[in-house]
Amino acid sequence: MTISIDKLTFAEYLNYTDGSDRRYELVNGELIPMSLGTGKHGAIIKSIEHSLETEIASQNLDWVVLPGLVGIRSPRGGKWDTCRIPDLVLIPAEQWRTLATREAVIEFTEAPPILVIEVVSESTKNTDYRAKRSEYSILDIAEYWIIDPLLNKLIIFRLDDGWYEPAEFEGDDLIRSSIFPTLQLSLDLVLG
Repeated sequence: MTISIDKLTFAEYLNYTDGSDRRYELVNGELIPMSLGTGKHGAIIKSIEHSLETEIASQNLDWVVLPGLVGIRSPRGGKWDTCRIPDLVLIPAEQWRTLATREAVIEFTEAPPILVIEVVSESTKNTDYRAKRSEYSILDIAEYWIIDPLLNKLIIFRLDDGWYEPAEFEGDDLIRSSIFPTLQLSLDLVLG
C-alpha cells in the first residue's frame, strides 16, 4: 500500500512526519508503510540477531547487528529516491557511531552494509526476492540473506562480480556464509 501524496524527494522523506509512529520506506519517491509483521516474523528476527551477535562476540569482531534501525539509500530506475529499512543490517560499529548525530541512513556514497537480511512475509515476498535483490547488488552488499518461513528456506545471495549467486538452505543444513565461516546455524534453529 502506498500513501497517496505527491512524490517526495529524499530530503523531504528524511523530514517527513504524519504525526504517528508509523514508519515508511521510500520507493521511487512514494511512501510505503511498513507493517508490524507477525509474532513469528519478529521471533525469526530476534533469533537470527542473537545468533549473529553471539558469532560476532566469539570472533571478537567490531560489528553490530541492527534490527530495523538503519535505512539504506538505494537506486531504483536510475534514481536515488528510494530508502529501504531491512529487517536486519550488519555494519561496522564505527559506521554505527557515525550515524549517531544524523539520520540513520547509509548513503550510496558510504561503505555498504556488510550483510542485509530480510524475513519474507506474504506482503513483502515479491519485493524481497526481486527489487531488493537487484538494489542491494548494485550497492555492493557482500551478502543478502532472505529467510523465507513461507517456503521454509534460507537463501544467501553472495556478490560475485556484481551479481548475486544464490545458495539455498533448508531444514538442518548448516548455513554457509563467507562472512561467518564458522557459524554453526541451521534454518531449523532460526525458525525455532
